[in-house]
Amino acid sequence: MTYPTQPTASHFINGRYVEDRDGAPIDVIYPATGEVIGQVHSATPVIIDQALDAARSAQAAWAAMTGTERGRILRRAADIMRERNHDLSVLETYDTGKPYQETSVVDATSGADALEYFGGMAATLTGEHIQLGEDWVYTRREPLGVCVGIGAWNYPTQIASWKGAPALACGNTMVFKPSETTPLCALKVAEILHEAGAPAGVYNVVQGLGDVGAALVSDGRVDKVSLTGSVPTGRKVYAAAAAGIKHVTMELGGKSPMIVFDDADVENAVSGAILGNFYSSGQVCSNGTRVFVHKTIKEAFLSRLSERLATAVIGDPQDPDTSFGPMVSERQMGIVMDYIAKGQDEGARLVYGGKRLDKNGFYLEPTVFADVTDDMTIAREEIFGPVMAVLDFEDEDDVMARANDTEFGLAAGVFTRDLARAHRVAARFEAGTCYINTYNDAPVEAPFGGSKQSGVGRENSKAAIEHYSQLKSVYVRMGDLEAPF
Repeated sequence: MTYPTQPTASHFINGRYVEDRDGAPIDVIYPATGEVIGQVHSATPVIIDQALDAARSAQAAWAAMTGTERGRILRRAADIMRERNHDLSVLETYDTGKPYQETSVVDATSGADALEYFGGMAATLTGEHIQLGEDWVYTRREPLGVCVGIGAWNYPTQIASWKGAPALACGNTMVFKPSETTPLCALKVAEILHEAGAPAGVYNVVQGLGDVGAALVSDGRVDKVSLTGSVPTGRKVYAAAAAGIKHVTMELGGKSPMIVFDDADVENAVSGAILGNFYSSGQVCSNGTRVFVHKTIKEAFLSRLSERLATAVIGDPQDPDTSFGPMVSERQMGIVMDYIAKGQDEGARLVYGGKRLDKNGFYLEPTVFADVTDDMTIAREEIFGPVMAVLDFEDEDDVMARANDTEFGLAAGVFTRDLARAHRVAARFEAGTCYINTYNDAPVEAPFGGSKQSGVGRENSKAAIEHYSQLKSVYVRMGDLEAPF
């Protein structure tokens, strides 16, 4: 099957597409039909060596360019990405199953935003002068070297760009491994960067399963690892990176709370709950899947939520009218169905959905449970699918303690008309990314990341520069130097 912007080989290394059929085949499955629409091959040790050698060889010359020159290339790549938004969005939908209605306004556009933002910042990455009497110190902000990015399957274009843009702006080079479930989009990011003027070897993409990721993370040529993935995967990658004292950024999972107070605008709160549970068919790490609703408005909230879920257009994700698409894979659909069964077995009240749809592909109904208690499995574990758990509360202190009673700390949200309470609650959340009267906004200008088990470091914003560069201090003595002997 051919489709727009289809990559021409499995890997992109040193400025060109590369194939090595000795690698294990990985089927590309279209989630809307379950059909195999392509195949890539996992990176062999030869391919991994080629990619890392290319990145290492290109790094010094890339870093030696001025920030203005690097930034110009990143901004040009952003322009190309925007010009090709339609084709890239179609490809993203084939890769992930997410509706074109969503991918056309979120994925390549978000990637382009990152390339433009960090492209504009590249020329501003300077050190400082510190006067010490006649002596002085100056600092230099320098790249780390070769960065490895490991992507998740829910936002393949965005994640490839979110990791690549700050890395390249700082003068690093990158080897990126997308998820084996969604291998296509990152190849187009690499192709566009090279077309925009990034020298060969600056941004490379290799395919593979966990063994390829492990080989990249543990390689001595690698200076930095950035992962988006689950907490269990994060622990393994973090440990492997620590063995080599490598810099890391970990953007991991969550079981984030969303608190709806009794004075909240119910329509806005329902919108937040939909965006925080059913966008991308619920496959978003920061989703607010524990929705604490004040008892006095709970039934009104559930009633309006059910009415609006009934208007979701479920179907062909390439149809611009479709607003809710399939799960990414049969495996992920099975995991989510098991959680739905656990919710019912443990006594939660099924308010909406709960079934697989009778059609080709990996379609599940948007699912809502009410009367959920804090100890239920669906309130404790990350499901990563279209399942919302609604919990009751009455007291602010009580709900804050319950909201923070989790190993995760990625995101949190609050809906209330009382802005003093809103800011008070946001300050009390044990989470890295918080929302007031909204949910899941992720502008490139704002830091994104988690606390506790949900991650290390931040992506996006000026904060990302700290995670893709290092400071060198240079002490300059202007007079004679004395020594004790």
